[in-house]
Amino acid sequence: MTANANLFAALRAAFPADLDAAAIETDTGLVYSWRDLDRASAMLANLLASLDIPAGSRIAAHTEKSVEALLLYLATLRAGFVYLPLNTAYQQAELAYFIGNAEPAVVVCASRNFPWLSKLAFQHGVAHVFTLDDDRSGTLLERASHFSDQHEIARRGPDELAAILYTSGTTGRSKGAMLSHANLLSNAQVLKDVWDWQPGDVLIHALPIFHVHGLFVASHGALLNGSKMLWLAKFDPRAVIERLPRATVFMGVPTLYVRLLQEGGLTRAACARMRLFVSGSAPLLIETFRDWEDRTGHVILERYGMSETVMLTSNPCRASDGERVGGTVGPALPGVGVRVVDDAGANLPADEIGHVQVRGPNVFGGYWRMPEKTAEEFTADGWFKTGDVGRFDARGYLTIVGRSKDLIISGGYNVYPAEIEGYLNDMPGVAESAVIGVPHPDFGEGVVAVMVPKAGVTLDADALVAALKSQIANYKVPKRAFVVADLPRNAMGKVQKNLLREQHQGLFAR
Repeated sequence: MTANANLFAALRAAFPADLDAAAIETDTGLVYSWRDLDRASAMLANLLASLDIPAGSRIAAHTEKSVEALLLYLATLRAGFVYLPLNTAYQQAELAYFIGNAEPAVVVCASRNFPWLSKLAFQHGVAHVFTLDDDRSGTLLERASHFSDQHEIARRGPDELAAILYTSGTTGRSKGAMLSHANLLSNAQVLKDVWDWQPGDVLIHALPIFHVHGLFVASHGALLNGSKMLWLAKFDPRAVIERLPRATVFMGVPTLYVRLLQEGGLTRAACARMRLFVSGSAPLLIETFRDWEDRTGHVILERYGMSETVMLTSNPCRASDGERVGGTVGPALPGVGVRVVDDAGANLPADEIGHVQVRGPNVFGGYWRMPEKTAEEFTADGWFKTGDVGRFDARGYLTIVGRSKDLIISGGYNVYPAEIEGYLNDMPGVAESAVIGVPHPDFGEGVVAVMVPKAGVTLDADALVAALKSQIANYKVPKRAFVVADLPRNAMGKVQKNLLREQHQGLFAR
């Protein structure tokens, strides 16, 4: 009989021999053993199996972060169903679209949202709606408590669906990326090796679990290594610093590193036991990269991935594999193909900017119920068009320059926002910036800069633009610049340039 390709089977096989050892310790002082994870996921899997829902059914979770929410994910895999995590920030109209599009058989939500969300779910033909709160209460756990804590892991083939992740939808409708058991397992196994996971590693888990970074990269990393997690329901910089002496690995988005650097308690001594700091989900400013090394003695490892592909590239972890270079996301991971091509699809040499395309065992099978969109996003020779623009250097390290949809064409010239942002971010008093293109009657698009000052600094936008003129070609210089208190971001810390474009849409209208 062929081996069971269910991702949960691989995660369960990696549990340590001592099932009574601590697997997860929460910020409220609760400790879950590996045996607890095994038993609780079995009970939840038995509950799901008892509902008599069709094979391949989607289980939608719109819940606050909790260990029980993670257990629901593990139980969904274990029972052979398809997990559908939904961002807790999503509101009624967004959820109506996701539930209508994915047609889940089960929806799990916070009790406070049950009155309207259950109504919405039932209108879309969802048969079962359960509640789950972050204090271990809710109808899901009440029902599961009546089931056996023994469960035989459902057999699944490598290409069968494990999860659907809706992309953030900064342009048009969100698309459901279909990820198989093999997509997720292959990536977790590669990262285990590349990031040099060690016996005794301890992960501080401070990320949300409705997203690739927190749910797959962080959770799978710890589970596949049999490593303990120090679990924070929400990111709190002081709580993270307090746990650093008991941990070895931390994963965060750039905003979390900026907030940690604002704390006096972040010192070399606090980080002495730490082995690895990973950053992703949004670009890390070179200033944050340098400040972190100065303060902690650690060099942040920046990597690159997407909902459709999990991780694609990574700066080296081991010194023997090369240095970590700020501003880059490193070389392609083993087994993953990454290429940079021009508009005609021809490979570009080092230092030339073009479209980033990828392929490998981690790359998703397509978008849920969108065959035309899926066909559009893959090349004839099977490479996925990431929508990112980047360049390789001579060493094969990739730098992401921006999204192709953020590319500005002004007067017939290509303007890459990340290049101009790099210059602005280096200017005195600028904390961060975002560069966008908006309609312009003469140039097609006009370049606009939006800047956030450092604390206590007053910025002169016109003076900064004047200073840029000596550094970059005139067609790249912003035609207008604004100073704001902060930039709009989504839950993973990505700047929402679509909102900035909407705000400044009529700026150059005659």
